[in-house]
Parts: sequence; structure tokens; C-alpha cells
Amino acid sequence: MREEYDIENLNPRRNPYAEKLKKKQITINLDTAVVDYFKQLSVENGIPYQTLINLYLLDCTNNQKHLNISWT
Repeated sequence: MREEYDIENLNPRRNPYAEKLKKKQITINLDTAVVDYFKQLSVENGIPYQTLINLYLLDCTNNQKHLNISWT
């Protein structure tokens, strides 16, 4: 194996699918009960729990669901 490679010229093509994903990695703090709930759904449905959380939030976005909060 060569000791040095020109990485920039090794594979100059960009991933054509990267922009189609339209996902952004973030860090979010969730209650343990929320994570446990989606992990259980994950086992029942065979879908990763992070995907289920994303699908739920996407459904909320698409249907413009609003949360009713009462602090009394």
C-alpha cells in the first residue's frame, strides 16, 4: 500500500443522494419514558426507534398538529 494518497483526487464525485435525504443530525434531550415507549414500539414493529420518533414528528408537521399546554 502506498504511504501517501491524494484523497481529494481519489474519489472526486459527490454522493448524489446526500442532498435528497434532507435530514439533519441533532442532539435532543427526551424523557426516559418517551425513549422507552418508542423502543417498545420499535420491537413490536421492527422499525428503529429513532425512525419511529422521526415519523411521529413528521406526521405532526404534515398535519400541523398543535400542542395544548395548560400550566395551571
